[in-house]
Amino acid sequence: MRVRAIDWMRGLVMIIMTIDHASGMFNAGHLLTDGSFMYTPGTPLPAGQFFTRWITHLCAPTFVFLAGTSLALSKRLTDGYLLTRGLLIIALEPLWMSWVFVPGSVLLQVLWAIGASFVCMTVLRRVDERTLLVLALIVLGAGEWIGHQLPYSMPGAILLTAGRFRWLIAAYPLLPWLSIMVLGFCFGRWMQRRNVERVERFLVIAGLGLLALFAIVRGLNRYGNMGLLRDDGSTLSQDVVQWLHVSKYPPSVTFVSLELGIMALVLAVLFRIQRAEDPIWTRPLLVFGQTAFFFYLLHVHLLRLAAWALHLLDRGNLAEAYIAWVSALLVLYPACIAYGRYKRANPDGFTRYV
Repeated sequence: MRVRAIDWMRGLVMIIMTIDHASGMFNAGHLLTDGSFMYTPGTPLPAGQFFTRWITHLCAPTFVFLAGTSLALSKRLTDGYLLTRGLLIIALEPLWMSWVFVPGSVLLQVLWAIGASFVCMTVLRRVDERTLLVLALIVLGAGEWIGHQLPYSMPGAILLTAGRFRWLIAAYPLLPWLSIMVLGFCFGRWMQRRNVERVERFLVIAGLGLLALFAIVRGLNRYGNMGLLRDDGSTLSQDVVQWLHVSKYPPSVTFVSLELGIMALVLAVLFRIQRAEDPIWTRPLLVFGQTAFFFYLLHVHLLRLAAWALHLLDRGNLAEAYIAWVSALLVLYPACIAYGRYKRANPDGFTRYV
């Protein structure tokens, strides 16, 4: 079952995500300081560079959460489908994506997290929703404490803490991202039994509650930040930057509550808009949202090729990164329209996995 608001939300985060990847290819000043092991306290965080990176933090938690929601709403929810699609997505991480992000290394990021989570969902989808919800919240809430008890190792990094080991970079540890997918799955199952008005109210309440949790935990500046604590800013803008400078690698309580809180409020607005006829501005969101995986598999390669061809790979500036972002969307938009038509015409072919 397709829900326009969910497709719109997915399309929105795909568009926003491309900003970060364009910046990573074209922008010499691109920041990557989203974990305590990646940031030295006192390091300057220029506002323009920081917010270019920060606005894209919404994408991965939203995409993983909505992947869980879509599973709950799917008519294809079988072990065979989950296992096949999960293993395919995992394989594409080292075979297709890693070499364009970090040549010479295997980077386990969002495809790994989603694919491995799909495999796990072959078992977890049979568990009672309340039990799943409690387990997911425990992992997200206690992950920092558990990580401190574990020795630094590759299995620990892959499952919980993130880390780098020569040729392997475990950027998206499985357990916290699986927990986010489980939250989305529980939301999807709950949503099936409720009317739209109640879903909207729930999203608003949940969003405000999550943002309040973020404010409390970030304000205390202790547990829940994965060691990435606030520095004292010399200006108001730097104070704001420090409040928002939360740990994505691995995801902290502050990161998850902030991003899922924002997602819930935006999604509530989209559900309200869904009641009316589709506004024209939602058309691109729908196109990218219904072809999100196809778009993801092409856009980074396109950006890297363009940056290399223009001799701007890691040499450009923010303005050139934003121009590349818009250009990539314009180039891929007709391709996504064509793929979407093919997918609708061939629902039982390979397109059900991509």
